[in-house]
Amino acid sequence: MYELEATADMFLVSGQAKPSIDQQTIAVAPETGEAPEALLVQSVLAGDRELYGDLYQLYAPLVHGILLARMPRSEVDDMVQEIFLHGLRKLHTLRDAGAFGPWIAMIARNRAMDFHRRSRETVEMTEDLGSGNSSGPKAAEILEIIRSLPDAYRETLVLRLVEGMTGPEIATRTGLTSASVRVNLHRGMKLLRAKLGFKEVV
Repeated sequence: MYELEATADMFLVSGQAKPSIDQQTIAVAPETGEAPEALLVQSVLAGDRELYGDLYQLYAPLVHGILLARMPRSEVDDMVQEIFLHGLRKLHTLRDAGAFGPWIAMIARNRAMDFHRRSRETVEMTEDLGSGNSSGPKAAEILEIIRSLPDAYRETLVLRLVEGMTGPEIATRTGLTSASVRVNLHRGMKLLRAKLGFKEVV
């Protein structure tokens, strides 16, 4: 298990900057009883478009992780930008300002499916892909294994291992329950360990 954690640390180097907004901003605002992202959405809709940058900081790692679980890494950064631009244009269609996270996550999932429908490209396999001298699997190989897992496990594992999000953060931003996230992470890690050839410690 230690090796898997050490290997997973390689994932934490991602193209996305970690949000500078501290965790207190995700809590419920005491004076209104609304989550800060709901207040941000309402402010953006009222005309303060600069606050959309705060929503981007909060949710870019979520969108990045969702896309990374479904698309080639080379396409992800541009697609994150496209999704947030689309989100800004369509923000007025969001029915519940407090549901921005699940809403932007669904847009990301739909865009990833659209990408695969349109994409007719084939991926070239290089001869040296599996010929590395290291004893353990590389981050790119592990990411491919994660992509082969069922959707629920794939997404939560990428958000945890690549984006460095905690279980409660994943639950808050995706709209899943904490219990679902825990189960998905547990089962996903078990499948990942099995595919990597790690033995379960009893």
